[in-house]
Amino acid sequence: MAVTSKGFPLLLTFDLDFETMWTARDPAYAQRPILMSQGAYGWKVGMPRILRLLEKYEVCCTFFVPGLVAEQHPELMREIVDRGHEVAHHSYSHKWIVNLSPEEEREEMEKGLEALTRTTGYRPRGWRSPAAEFSAITLDLLQEYGFDYSSNFFDDDSPYLLNIRGKQTNIVELPFRWVLDDAPFFQYSIVLPGRTMQAPSALLEAWTSEFDTLYEEQRMMMVGMHPQIIGQPSRLKVLENLLIYAREHDNVWIGRCDEITDDMRLILKTQSDIST
Repeated sequence: MAVTSKGFPLLLTFDLDFETMWTARDPAYAQRPILMSQGAYGWKVGMPRILRLLEKYEVCCTFFVPGLVAEQHPELMREIVDRGHEVAHHSYSHKWIVNLSPEEEREEMEKGLEALTRTTGYRPRGWRSPAAEFSAITLDLLQEYGFDYSSNFFDDDSPYLLNIRGKQTNIVELPFRWVLDDAPFFQYSIVLPGRTMQAPSALLEAWTSEFDTLYEEQRMMMVGMHPQIIGQPSRLKVLENLLIYAREHDNVWIGRCDEITDDMRLILKTQSDIST
């Protein structure tokens, strides 16, 4: 069953972690310039390449941004918005939620909201957790702070409405899986887990194979990327080839998470009403 009125949804998303991928794990890493340079590659080189590629194919996407990154790069936030892309919430400092107290988690949420609203000119509508982690109160915070969609869970290949404390909400969940993320294929740093460096062809094979099945079943495809990873030359070709491959198929909607979930929500609510 179709999940949007405009065809199969392919959501290309980018987590702008940059240096926070390291400093969120250990603040002392900020004193190690080589580690920091690996994150800086994302905003210095990766982002310009990514933005040019998206413009070439006339595609608008969603960028999940920590509030700290937005404060450090306000000009980049303006450029993203001016080019028609969406900025969504990705915490404030990228600290892992499971290591925070409830008070600290709320502070991360509020500081991130304030920073993103100030630097983009609008309040973010979507939220993705750092390192794919939730606490016992995370869902409550999503509802309390009025988010319209979430992209965090790994339990489906189709969107659904989140259930929070036994009640269905209007928050659309856009689930994903690690195979649809660039980090498990390419993240390499002497201090980070999962040190690996695979051929770009391995990622392209995985993503096009995933696309084939998800497209045939009329589900959705949520791709998660990091500018310091996918923005490297050989790896950006994977993203470009995925775009080309997807456009060879009929009725594929490549767009922003906010616009696609607005469409999905109407269909999901109608399906829910029919089932009850």
